[in-house]
Amino acid sequence: MDKLWLIIQREYLTRVKKRSFILATILTPLAIVLFMVVVSFILSYESGEVKHIAVLDQANILNKTIGKDEKNLYFHILDENLDSLKANFSKEKYAGILVIPPITNIDASKHKVYYYREDPLGLDVQGGVVDRIKNKLRDYKIKQLGLDEKNLRSLNFDIEFNPQPITNTKEEITSITTIVAVMIGGAMGTIMYITVFIYGMMVMRSVMEEKVNRIVEVMISSVRPFQLMLGKIIGVGAVGLTQVAIWGLLIPLIYLVVGLFFGLNMEAAPMDMEMANTAIDPEELEGMVVLAMQELSRQNWLMIIPLFVLYFLGGYFLYASLFAAVGSAMGDDLGEGQALTIPITIPVLISFYIMMVAVRSPHSSLAVWSSIFPLFSPIVMPARLAFSPPWWQIGLSIILLLGTAIFMVWLSARIYRVGILMYGKKVTFKEIGKWMFSRG
Repeated sequence: MDKLWLIIQREYLTRVKKRSFILATILTPLAIVLFMVVVSFILSYESGEVKHIAVLDQANILNKTIGKDEKNLYFHILDENLDSLKANFSKEKYAGILVIPPITNIDASKHKVYYYREDPLGLDVQGGVVDRIKNKLRDYKIKQLGLDEKNLRSLNFDIEFNPQPITNTKEEITSITTIVAVMIGGAMGTIMYITVFIYGMMVMRSVMEEKVNRIVEVMISSVRPFQLMLGKIIGVGAVGLTQVAIWGLLIPLIYLVVGLFFGLNMEAAPMDMEMANTAIDPEELEGMVVLAMQELSRQNWLMIIPLFVLYFLGGYFLYASLFAAVGSAMGDDLGEGQALTIPITIPVLISFYIMMVAVRSPHSSLAVWSSIFPLFSPIVMPARLAFSPPWWQIGLSIILLLGTAIFMVWLSARIYRVGILMYGKKVTFKEIGKWMFSRG
């Protein structure tokens, strides 16, 4: 046990004292926040370029009422001939010529308009033109059909979906509950995916480097291969937990400081055109934020956090032991290791995509059985924890995960004890299979 502890200390301290670790731990949160600032700036950027558009309103739907709009578009409604406008297009310095043909069928669901220009048309200009013409055409149809605008507005309404529990013993469920659960589940599943991949690969590279540099030959003379592999896995895992914990503290802190000093606004996010054209009441938005915070405080964190750590440890030991075994079987050629890592990376990738389905449908058959299957459960089950899965599913999942992790550590140790001292030979899956069941 003393030797194992010394190996863990060595693996942990040599990594956390490295300049690369310190820089990555500090600069990564800064890079993430900087990325968020840049994205926010790009999405909220407006060119401010004013475009003048000549309009031939042959349908007489505009009534010469359109001037400059919020997208810096000027509509100049003219009575000239299209051919003469084309001939004098360069002199007038119009961005384009918009022609609205006469409306022959008031009941038609589609109406064509024509836009003549020399330069390519931007999506923002096209969207602005279409929106303004669509609104004016709607007003024209309402007037021609003799409809009442007030009655038509009453047909526009939203449905507020408000889930309720069957029994009074359950806590109150609202629409924000599902949204918060999806956010928590997606974040936890993604963190599991990234950490298992990054630190599992770190274990593999560490084993491979020590093997190539012949350092392991000296260490094997003092400790057993199993102790060396297990100490390396635990040490690197502790480094990973340390880094993730520091990031969890630094990212919100840096985001808050940047928001206070530079006015960071992340509300400008990608959305569809319908959402973009819908104004959100600030009071309503503030109410939604308050409800989301209340829902976060109502989550059973005393259950979620310990289970998350348990799944992290189980998943990490399972995959890190496999990566360690692959690292011990690799030689100087990194290319040969790519084929050996494929069987390990495929389950991780599949579980990540299943996780994205699980947050949308957490109680589906795919989500349930994938969260129980040991190779998928470290990523899929944490994504379901916020949806309160049955305890029997959690218990069965943990038992299978821990049992599989212990078995994989034992199996990887058998590969490790042979492969770590094997040099100058390309290893195949068949040969690795022989190492698993060889005596000695």
